Amino acid sequence: MTATRILVVDDSASVRRLVKTYLEAHPGLAVIDEAEDGAEGVVKARALKPDVVVLDLAMPRMNGWQAAAVLRKLMPRLPIILFTMHAGVLSPSTAQDAGIAAIVSKAGPMDALVTEVRRVTDSGAASAFAGRS
Repeated sequence: MTATRILVVDDSASVRRLVKTYLEAHPGLAVIDEAEDGAEGVVKARALKPDVVVLDLAMPRMNGWQAAAVLRKLMPRLPIILFTMHAGVLSPSTAQDAGIAAIVSKAGPMDALVTEVRRVTDSGAASAFAGRS
């Protein structure tokens, strides 16, 4: 079985390191690269074709919402997980309309991120939104 290939996009280097370390501690998950803003994330997603993108919302240059919209047009079947401190202000229907498969709060347990990565990649349905945060 091949590992789930993950691209992590966050403007904080320490958050990227934490997410990478945590995800890779779980069998079958591999962070293939990182990006520090949405624009870089879009470029890397197109080049690397990850299985899932973990995307922060509040970033300079191109925020997560903008990056999700671009990725949805370029790669409509790519599952996108919004990993943000602002999870409570986004409604599940708004996220689903933007092509976001899941919202995970940075304030919550990291296990929630692992759960959502597995869920969106196992289901094969990028548009299936669980509404969990």
